[in-house]
Amino acid sequence: MNGRVLRTELRRSVAPWTGAVVLGGSLAVFCLIDGIWWRGTAGWTAQWTSMAMWTRYLLAFWWPLVVGMGAVYGLRDSRSRMTELLATTPLPAGRRAALSAGATALSLAAGFGLLVLVGGVQVAVGGTAYAPLGWLPISLVAVLALVAGAVFGMGVARALPSVLTPPALVVSFLMLTGVLLRQVGDGALPSSIAPNRLALLSPVTVEPREMLLTLSASVHLGQALWLLGLLATGFALLSAVTRRARLLAVVPVLAGAALALLVLPADPRDTYVVDGAAAAPVCDGPVCVTRANRSHLPELVARSRDALRVLHDVLGAQAPGTVREDTRLRALGDARELSADVVLVDFDERLFAGATGDAVTRALIAQGLAPNCYPRNDREGGDATGVAVQSIVVSWALGDPGLRPLEEKGTDAYALKTWADADAAWQKLTALAPDQQRSRIVAVRAAELSCAGHGGLAVLAGEESR
Repeated sequence: MNGRVLRTELRRSVAPWTGAVVLGGSLAVFCLIDGIWWRGTAGWTAQWTSMAMWTRYLLAFWWPLVVGMGAVYGLRDSRSRMTELLATTPLPAGRRAALSAGATALSLAAGFGLLVLVGGVQVAVGGTAYAPLGWLPISLVAVLALVAGAVFGMGVARALPSVLTPPALVVSFLMLTGVLLRQVGDGALPSSIAPNRLALLSPVTVEPREMLLTLSASVHLGQALWLLGLLATGFALLSAVTRRARLLAVVPVLAGAALALLVLPADPRDTYVVDGAAAAPVCDGPVCVTRANRSHLPELVARSRDALRVLHDVLGAQAPGTVREDTRLRALGDARELSADVVLVDFDERLFAGATGDAVTRALIAQGLAPNCYPRNDREGGDATGVAVQSIVVSWALGDPGLRPLEEKGTDAYALKTWADADAAWQKLTALAPDQQRSRIVAVRAAELSCAGHGGLAVLAGEESR
C-alpha cells in the first residue's frame, strides 16, 4: 500500500469523515456547552490526566457511531456491485482490506489526536506545573477503541452486506455501552450493574470528578488485549473470501475477550487508583498541597501567614497550625474528616476556586473557625447556612464593621431567610461583651468540627439548636 493509493482512498471514501466527526463533535461538546467539564480541578483543561479521561468519556457517543460509520464504509463494494469483479483481480483481498482499514485508522488517529492536542495546549497554558506521562495510555487505548470499532464495523458489513447492518451495529453498541457503562455508585469509586470485568470491556469512562484518580495498569492492558482482538476480527472479516475464513475470524475477538477477562480487575477499587505522583505532598513550612496543585502553593503560603495569625489571636493554643490540601477520597455527599489542628483546603470548593489575594485569606480563616463538613462545589451543591456561618465568623475575626458575605447571597426563598437569620445572629453576637463573643465563636467551631448537625446560626445567636 503506497502513499498515492492511500491519498486517493482518503479523498474518495468516507474514511476522513470518521475522524472529522470525532474531532468536530467533541470540540462542539466541550467548547459550545458550558458543562461540568469546565469546572474544578478535574476539568478537561485543568490537568493532563483529567483531559485524557474527559476525552475517553465522550467515547460513549462516538464509539457506537464510529462502528456504524465503519459499517457504511464496508458496504461500499456491495453497493457498487463490484464484489465479484474485485474478487477476480490479482490484488489479494488482504491488501484491499488493509487499504480501507488503514485510511480509516489514519483518519481516526488524526481526529482524536488533534482533539488531545487542543486539550493539551490549554492544559499547558493554564499554569499547571504537573506534567505526568500517565495520561498517554488513557488516550492510546481510546484511539485503539475507535480504530478497532470502525474496522469491526467494516468487517461485519462486508460479511453481512445489508442496509440494516450499520444501524443494527450502532444500536447494538449503544446498548452494550449503556449496560457496561460504569456509573458512579454509593462508594468513592465507580460501579456498574454488570460485573466489573465485563463493565471494563467498554472503553468508556465515567466523567472524572477527582483529579487524583487514574486507571490502573491492569485496566490498560486488559482493554488493549480485548480491543486488539476486536480489531483482528474486524480485519479478518474484511479480508475473508470464504465462509470458513469468516467463521475463523471470530477466534481473535473471543481470545482477546478471554485474555482481557483474566487481566481486568474484578474489584472496582482496583480499577481506579490514586496517582501517587500527583498526590505527593509539596510543602513550604506549615502549608502543604499536592504535587498536581503545586502552582497554588506560593499564593497559599503568602495568605496562610495572615490567616494562621488571625486564628491564633482568636483561638489561642487551640488554633490550627498547618494548612493542608484535602486529598481523602470520598463519595459524593459524604462528610469529610475534620481535624482541629489542620485547616483543610479543597480547590474545588467555591471558597477557593479562582480565589486570589484577600479572598484566599478570608477562606482560610473561614475554614479554620467554622470548617464545613460537607463541601460546597459545583457537583455537590452546598447549603447557604454554612456560608452564612462562615461569613459571620470571618467578619467578626477581621473586625469588619458589618457582616460581609463570602459568596453571593442568592435570591431564592431559602437563601433570603438564611441571610435574614444571619443578619439577626450578627446583631446579637456583636451586641455582647468581647469575652462572650469569643465564647460563641469557640462554641460554633466545636459544633462544626463535630459534624453533628448543630445549628451554627442558632449558636451564634445564643439560641438552643433545634
